[in-house]
Amino acid sequence: MRAVERLLPAVREELDVDFCAVNGENAADGLGLTPQLAEKILASGADVITLGNHTWRRKEIAPYLAETDRVIRPGNLSHHTPGRGLTVVDGVAVINVLGQLFLAPPHGPWEVIDDLVSEAQRSTPIILVDFHGEATSEKVAMAAYLDGKVTAVLGTHTHIQTNDARVTAAGTAAITDAGMTGPHDSVIGVITELAVEQMRTGMPIRFRTAAGDVRLEGVLVECGEDGRATSCELVRVPLEAPAGG
Repeated sequence: MRAVERLLPAVREELDVDFCAVNGENAADGLGLTPQLAEKILASGADVITLGNHTWRRKEIAPYLAETDRVIRPGNLSHHTPGRGLTVVDGVAVINVLGQLFLAPPHGPWEVIDDLVSEAQRSTPIILVDFHGEATSEKVAMAAYLDGKVTAVLGTHTHIQTNDARVTAAGTAAITDAGMTGPHDSVIGVITELAVEQMRTGMPIRFRTAAGDVRLEGVLVECGEDGRATSCELVRVPLEAPAGG
């Protein structure tokens, strides 16, 4: 949160960003999002916030999702829950879906993605899909399936920024994972010693958020008015300047 509040406004200005989507899945001490934190992220420069498998970790988010069009949850969660999986803000459609492999949402992403994309296409050609998934294969498959149909398919959830940022010949930007804004001197955000102890022993360990090497990470996508992407580049900005830098 400190990195977003301190860095995002300057990053938007420096990179001349027209639209910014932030995955807020882990903003509340690593698990979920609260309305107060959502408002802080939006005030820092996010146009839309997406969520993921920890959507319901904070019970106060439910009534907030029922009212806002700036924060969305995966569209393949139960249809009986508040919120939406698609929003259109400032001419950009943002879709949020949750991967099926190892996460087991109520509905598979393949069951809902066609309808979500078709609905988005009726409003704008510029469409961003946040695919919040565990499996690399599923993220790559979704990007291939939506090739040429959307502007970008950006993976989130695994916290490790991948080296496969690309733009296809059909004009869709894609990456397996956009990375983590948080402490990288850690095990995907958790204090290293605690994560290692839990893995070595199998005993229940209360995880705590680490603090070292905090970075803002993401992806910068450029596209034309027709929604076809022309570039897809990694973004990585440290919260504190390196020693001697």
